[in-house]
Amino acid sequence: MTGWPTQPVIYEVNTAVWLGGLSRAAGRPVTLADVADADWDVITPAGTDAVWLMGVWERSPAGIALADGNAELQASFRAALPDLRAEDIIGSPYCVRRYVADPAFGGPGALAAARAALAARGARLILDYVPNHVAPDHPWVTSHPELFVQGDDDDIKAEPAGWMRADGHVLAHGRDPYFPPWPDVVQLNAFSPEVRAATTNTLADIAGQCDGIRCDMAMLLTNEVFARTWAGRTGPAPAKEFWPAVITGLRARHPQVVLIAEAYWDFEWRLQQQGFDFCYDKRLYDRITGGDPAAVRDHLRADLSYQSQLVRFLENHDEPRIAGTLPADAARAAAVAVATLPGATLWHEGQFEGRRVRPPVFLSRRPDEPLDSDLAAWYRRLLAIVDEHHVRRGLWRQLEATGWPDNQSCRNLVAWSWDGDDDGGGRHVVVVNLSPEPAQGRVPFPWPGLAGPDWYLTDLLAERVFERDGAELASPGLFVDLGPWECYLLSVRLPGDPLGPQRRAADLHQPPDDHLGGTRIKPVTSRQESVSSGRVRCSHRGGSMAGKFVLKKGSSGKFHFNLVAANGQVIATSETYESKQSALNGIESVKNNAPDAEIDDQT
Repeated sequence: MTGWPTQPVIYEVNTAVWLGGLSRAAGRPVTLADVADADWDVITPAGTDAVWLMGVWERSPAGIALADGNAELQASFRAALPDLRAEDIIGSPYCVRRYVADPAFGGPGALAAARAALAARGARLILDYVPNHVAPDHPWVTSHPELFVQGDDDDIKAEPAGWMRADGHVLAHGRDPYFPPWPDVVQLNAFSPEVRAATTNTLADIAGQCDGIRCDMAMLLTNEVFARTWAGRTGPAPAKEFWPAVITGLRARHPQVVLIAEAYWDFEWRLQQQGFDFCYDKRLYDRITGGDPAAVRDHLRADLSYQSQLVRFLENHDEPRIAGTLPADAARAAAVAVATLPGATLWHEGQFEGRRVRPPVFLSRRPDEPLDSDLAAWYRRLLAIVDEHHVRRGLWRQLEATGWPDNQSCRNLVAWSWDGDDDGGGRHVVVVNLSPEPAQGRVPFPWPGLAGPDWYLTDLLAERVFERDGAELASPGLFVDLGPWECYLLSVRLPGDPLGPQRRAADLHQPPDDHLGGTRIKPVTSRQESVSSGRVRCSHRGGSMAGKFVLKKGSSGKFHFNLVAANGQVIATSETYESKQSALNGIESVKNNAPDAEIDDQT
């Protein structure tokens, strides 16, 4: 992975649908060569490391004809796009005729221009490869029929949907071991040395045009799955697995290309060991969308080396849109979790805007939908915060929230920390309530040496800062009281840290119940100050600047001061000073900008 970040953020784009939308907006055909700068900017939000242009390769006319004649497919097309037109059906991007950029998208030159446009924005290009099968009109079908799983007339008679005739040969349609054959593709023989050599060459050619390759249904080519699927038709399994044989040759020519496996059925770890840099994390997706916080925590207990090679996602072109799967607040909570876990993160074009319709990949057009600009701004800010604050640097650890005998709502919390002090990232803690009910608990921070000074916890999403005792953070831990689907994304720093916060919350208060002892932090959902049941919530910003300076001496013996507004909110916090006089001099310097503030000496 030379040249790639260890925790890449990937943005998937359905190339045909995207270009189709741009073309209709422009009133002319738009190819990858003439996409406007502003449109490239939209799909490379701050914090994005790579763009996956899904489906750039030449599609199959034979595959389109098969799709046109398939009543079930046609019904799915109309369900997604009620005003379907014949020209909307362009064939599946996973029924590849040739690994050459489709002329409809501008051809190879336009693809090269797209790669350059992304590189200018600091983003890498990811493209697809389909190792299991090819289109029925792929050149190999007639020039190299020996590369495919072979059958005979009896096979066609017994299972006509599973086989096809091609130039005097009976060849198998592509399939996996659990579902009916795919009628628009032809099955390659993964046990064939010739197929493995041809795969290496094809991947090497693709790698010359991009920076990363996503391999479709990669587990189908493992010896175990392929043997199970074809039950002896292809002879005994070779001694060497498919992917190590192929990847060794590819790496010799393109050592820097990143390989991503679409993987299911618990083959993720195995494919990592066979050479893939990242594998899909469908298990996490299922557990989050299934509403099972305990299962999420169990999943995250896996070895960190394994976790760091997973691709976390909430949707992609194969999964339903998350806006139609989870309530809005739940989807945001899940997004914070996915955005702050180790491994790669995958976002899907249209996800930020709250699109609900997932168009079949055969189509070049999607229905018009109302777009949520506020949600899009929230997602883009989330990505920018994680990137700008280097949240995912250093050592990741899962944290265990604890509760009380009569309050076990902590079971709905997931929490983890990042310690990037040695990697320029600072310390961060994430706590997410993955449930529709309120949750309380204590979250002990994992770092030694917390006791002594007070620590500033900056809620990066809510833009609030809290001051907490270090000994309490270590044990029994930070007290959290989160409403349904609420979360914290906290930066943890000492006062006076030049990278630290400039404001802190003034809502320190005791919880009403003795068994929930300690200080409480409560998410702010309004920009107005409010008081409810004895709880004070701080204003987001603003208010009168008239107030006072509060001079404080920390447990380290050093001094700092806060500028406190008339409403009691801390507006600003100084750096630390070695002596009291230095701190007083600092106050005098600031007073020029706040002439009505008085000094409150608490040392």
